[in-house]
Amino acid sequence: MATYIEIESADDPRLHDYRNLRDVQLRQSLEAEHGLFLAEGEKVVRRAVEGGFEPRSFLMAPRWLDGLREVLDRTDAPCYVLSEELAEEVTGFHVHRGALASLHRRPLPSVEEVLAGARSVLVLEDVVDHTNVGAIFRSGAALGFDAVLLSPRCADPLYRRSVKVAMGSVFSVQWTRLPDWYDALPQLSEAGFTTVALTLAPDATPVEEAVRGVDRLALVLGSEGPGISERWQRVADRRAIIPMAAGIDSLNVAAASAVACYVAARR
Repeated sequence: MATYIEIESADDPRLHDYRNLRDVQLRQSLEAEHGLFLAEGEKVVRRAVEGGFEPRSFLMAPRWLDGLREVLDRTDAPCYVLSEELAEEVTGFHVHRGALASLHRRPLPSVEEVLAGARSVLVLEDVVDHTNVGAIFRSGAALGFDAVLLSPRCADPLYRRSVKVAMGSVFSVQWTRLPDWYDALPQLSEAGFTTVALTLAPDATPVEEAVRGVDRLALVLGSEGPGISERWQRVADRRAIIPMAAGIDSLNVAAASAVACYVAARR
């Protein structure tokens, strides 16, 4: 059972994990150094713990204790209880969902482990916005994708904003980073996947056609600005496009992922 500790000062050193949450660069270095990540909100905190991640501590306002009681009863981690005003002073923003948890990261699985038994996989190249990464995870999970592979420069799926937007789906969908960016797509093809790159290339076909008849699918999405690199476009098995009305050439990568996942799920 969690130990409940009432906090009366924002300077309490035990709250170190929860400081400066709005400073992205500082948080990334802190979380990497200490091997932790944060979950925000009752549903996301519960999904993180149910997903097997070990809590370091919890921080929450009194009115959220009952909603997470069964989670708190299963751990020995400390639960810091404080007013919502004090929580805002500590974190630097209004914690409107009332509950935060700091959890231990786990070692990433190998690509082979993630792909074992997978039929539909999302592959992200240099998607650097945490919100987009979280939204893509949520779309993939909702529409039946089994796993996500990320290039080395993609944003962190376990960063607080990613986790929040994903509604905790980063805990239920298998994912890892690709150690070899250059040959990642050919290696997926060798593993039995058909790689379909979402692109504006002149030879791209409508996504419905590109995924038709595909058994094991690796749907490839590129960065927010330039899209998929020339290398990955060239080595992908197929190139696909979401047909647009006149005057619009593309969607935001998160929106495009939702559309493409929906089509691919019905192949």
